[in-house]
Amino acid sequence: MSSTPLSFFHPATLISTWFGSGLIKFAPGTWGSLAALPFSWVIFERFGSEGLIIASVLAYGIGVWSSGKYSKALGKEDPGSVVIDEVAGQWLALAFVPLDPFLYFISFLLFRFFDIVKVFPANWLDRNVKGGLGIMSDDMVAGLYALIVFYLFQRFIPYDGEMFKFF
Repeated sequence: MSSTPLSFFHPATLISTWFGSGLIKFAPGTWGSLAALPFSWVIFERFGSEGLIIASVLAYGIGVWSSGKYSKALGKEDPGSVVIDEVAGQWLALAFVPLDPFLYFISFLLFRFFDIVKVFPANWLDRNVKGGLGIMSDDMVAGLYALIVFYLFQRFIPYDGEMFKFF
């Protein structure tokens, strides 16, 4: 493996660290997921669920390249500073979530839970698939699980949007 670091402004660095959010030392994955939220809101608002799914798949594909190149340059298998995987997975998790801050928060928590716990096959992918493909794939599984659980919550637990309305 190479250990020649890339410039912060190299496309692989900017994409892999999601414009530097992954460089925050404490809980970079959480910061990467948080940094994905405003983008997902705008994408969903303009293009709907389909647009967010397409954006997630595009982030996945670009992330395979960028995270592979970035991690190779750092000489690390899966650097914590790579958060494009969280972005792609978080966007997938939000694909059918209505534009409501409380529901976004629930989806965010579900995604972070599944990303950390790594339920099969995410745990298998994390251990056995290397390079950019491995970095990205387990988070897409976490995003899919969060999407499914959110759908089930939404289907069986009524929410009328009144949780945090104070006025």
